[in-house]
Amino acid sequence: MRSLRNHAAALAAGLVLVAGSAAAQVKDYRDIKTPALRSFTMPQPKRVQLDNGMVIFLQEDHELPLIRGTARIRGGARDVAADKTGLVGIYAASWRTGGTDSKTGDQLDEMLESRAARVETGGGDDSTSVTFDVLKGDFDTVFPIFLDVLQHPAFRQEKIDLAKTQTNAGISRRNDEPTGISSRETTRLGYGADSPYARIAEYSTIASITRDDLIAFHKKYVAPNNIIFGLVGDFDSAQMEAKLRKAFASWPKGTAASKTAPPVGTPAAAGVYFIPKDDVTQANISLVHAGTTRNNPDYYALLVMNEILGGGFSGRLMNEIRSRLGLAYGVGGGVGSDWDHPGLFRITMGTKSGSTAQAIEALKGQLAALHNQPFTEEELALAKESILNAFVFTSDSKAKVLNQRMSLEFYGYPADWWQQYVKNVEKVTTADVARVAKQYVHPDQVALLVVGREKDFDKPMSSLGTVKTIDITIPEPGAKPAAAGGAGAAAAASAKSSADGLALAKKLRDYVGGKDKIDAVKAVHTVMTMSVQGPQGPMEVEVDATVRYPDASRRIIKTPMGEMTQVYTADAAFMAGPQGTQDLPSSQATLSRNEMKAELVNMLKNVDNDAYTFTVAGTEKIGDVNAQVLEVNTGSTTSKWSIDPATGRLLRKVSQGRMGEQSTDYTEWKQFGGLNLPTAYTITANGEKTGGGTVKQIDVNPTVDPAIFVKPSA
Repeated sequence: MRSLRNHAAALAAGLVLVAGSAAAQVKDYRDIKTPALRSFTMPQPKRVQLDNGMVIFLQEDHELPLIRGTARIRGGARDVAADKTGLVGIYAASWRTGGTDSKTGDQLDEMLESRAARVETGGGDDSTSVTFDVLKGDFDTVFPIFLDVLQHPAFRQEKIDLAKTQTNAGISRRNDEPTGISSRETTRLGYGADSPYARIAEYSTIASITRDDLIAFHKKYVAPNNIIFGLVGDFDSAQMEAKLRKAFASWPKGTAASKTAPPVGTPAAAGVYFIPKDDVTQANISLVHAGTTRNNPDYYALLVMNEILGGGFSGRLMNEIRSRLGLAYGVGGGVGSDWDHPGLFRITMGTKSGSTAQAIEALKGQLAALHNQPFTEEELALAKESILNAFVFTSDSKAKVLNQRMSLEFYGYPADWWQQYVKNVEKVTTADVARVAKQYVHPDQVALLVVGREKDFDKPMSSLGTVKTIDITIPEPGAKPAAAGGAGAAAAASAKSSADGLALAKKLRDYVGGKDKIDAVKAVHTVMTMSVQGPQGPMEVEVDATVRYPDASRRIIKTPMGEMTQVYTADAAFMAGPQGTQDLPSSQATLSRNEMKAELVNMLKNVDNDAYTFTVAGTEKIGDVNAQVLEVNTGSTTSKWSIDPATGRLLRKVSQGRMGEQSTDYTEWKQFGGLNLPTAYTITANGEKTGGGTVKQIDVNPTVDPAIFVKPSA
């Protein structure tokens, strides 16, 4: 045994010496020769097609006692009417949570959690899905639940309402992050605002979605001939096929969904576009025009070109713009391609505001270089090596191979498309790359989008050409959506107040104090305690608020963690605290300014203003009172005020808040400076109390120092 160990040690030492000697002979890393990649073949799933049109793929994987199934269903967001944008998101969110005809979503949760299993629903541009994960031994228990969700969803209204609230919360925050703004609006420029691939859900489109819409969508698309079902895991294919035939064979065909992608739309004209965002120190820059599809014979040459242009640290963009010029931490992009509709050519980068124009010129220079700077054999070899080395990770599990095969089936591609991938990449030449660069990259046709604070740019935007400013204001509930292309915010309501609506508004005005006293109010100072629901439970805070009508407010918020001040005026929105002063996101500023328009005293000051409209929208039972509901449209927001018709007292206000729709119930009123004002209230959302407050002090027309609304200098 010792002899064997000594022999092995000697052999190892010899190998080290040989390796060291060989390495010592290499003077440059480029001289190191690496062997060609070994070919590998991953087992392909078995394909089964039922008489009702359903296609099933079975992929055995006995490594773990798990089974995963996915039903991909043709029909998605791009197939929905524009005025129902957001429907598929609401559909997917409430499909599983809404339960089935026989079980609520909560009951399904209990059943699945007891077996460490999952059943989930999702949706995308071209399809929806139902998936499940289960231990092998629980398959026969969980698979019927999956079938029930797939075939018999209930879409219970409370889960639809919850999904809408969550979606509205996302809408309210969509302009917070500049990268999100840039990505969204670049897509709208590249495809056109009328494109089904670039639509944006608004409060109005979400509000229009009904339970009947979700049921109709499900009935239209969820049929066996529109489904590709894939199963991977620890099972015997023959036995599983028999089970699935028994489960699905009797399901009758439905109307076949179209396999043709809708047209992409009308792209925006080439030019310079700008989105002002004053709370950032970096400019986000994008260049965009039309791309291509994956079934284009030039797809592989474009893959290589993209790698040479934007392939990480080895790409031209990073080498030039980051490494040599130091203008960006990250920059990349290329010609995009989708399976059944054209992708987008897109280049993106972020740079400090003071180098915006310089960075844009550098980007344009790199696009021009695609046409006039030769592609070298070294660039070609490095790009191919990067692509092919990464390829193995697209097929390194049987689950990935199954997903690939399902996608090929869904989009009508040859079953061996991925098997031909390596060969097609290897065939690309420098001549191919040069040709596709000239054919698919058009520097004179790009739309340039910049998101940032222009006053900090090294050159004005006008130095880049004629600038078109995109308005990304979020239309509030009840307001008209922005015009196509993102230009044009919500306009004032065109409808007129109804006679009974005006009468009810004036009755509320009289209850509060009457026209003359309300018109005389210039400012109000309020001190209150509030209870807010935080991550750790309820939290008590004190708020010292000063409002100067019509458009300025300051709130000092004292919490257990410290004190902060928020200020909103027509021209500024900032927050000051222990960490210093900073501008607030534009979406938060817009929302607060809109809330100011709908504040009680401000609204009553505008009862006779034609820019506001007042209509009666039915009745509502609140306690013992049959309240009349007054719908108030300020031109940018719509809210509903439930008023006691006998006294004019406001009982409840329903409005769109930062976390979606919220209801405020006013429970106590007191006299201050000749005005009758609420002093206690509770706030609810989705039927659950989320906060409330009690007023300790109100001063009407106090002396207000204008300096409290001015942002401190740095």
